[in-house]
Amino acid sequence: MTSLTSVTLEVADPAAADRFYTAAFGLGSRVRLRASDAPTTGFRGFTLSITVSQPADVNSFVDSAVEAGATSLKPVSKSLWGYGGVVQAPDGTIWKVATSSKKDTGPATREIDELVLLLGVEDVKASKQFYVEQGLTVAKSFGGKYAEFAAEESSPVKLALYKRRGLAKDLGVPADGTGSHRIVLGSTAGSFTDPDGFAWEAASVTSTSS
Repeated sequence: MTSLTSVTLEVADPAAADRFYTAAFGLGSRVRLRASDAPTTGFRGFTLSITVSQPADVNSFVDSAVEAGATSLKPVSKSLWGYGGVVQAPDGTIWKVATSSKKDTGPATREIDELVLLLGVEDVKASKQFYVEQGLTVAKSFGGKYAEFAAEESSPVKLALYKRRGLAKDLGVPADGTGSHRIVLGSTAGSFTDPDGFAWEAASVTSTSS
């Protein structure tokens, strides 16, 4: 089965980004960093979503991210689906931290249950079919709104597709954006580019880890 083996953020200053991610989320090797000055404006078309078990962990991650230099896009709050907040890292990447639970069961542990890469795409059905043709397996699908792919246990990040405008609305940002996505995905299937311009490379261990 083709799988997502790595996520590399392209940033202007890898050393500064590494300091931020270490202080904010403690992601270890889940997300890699490499230098890039590719032009990009507005919404980059994706978000990384950290799923945790309780509101205390959401507060802990969001607070540490803001203290490390992130900008709050959506303050933490309760909703119909749970509890969460959205921040933008100094390198421009948007992060969502959320839980389906509305009550704490204990003190914050800062344990990450799942790290999900949500790609904002123009046509979820077409993009889903594209990825199926690349060898990925669909785990969940909700018509033309959302699709999620199966991940191997060794995969650090789960891949999902969402309508671009819907994703931007959920994050609290305008949907418009141009230039580089500033993200590169590692694949066991080799190199390719999807219909929305997201680039995949053959799996590599040469990128700098945060």
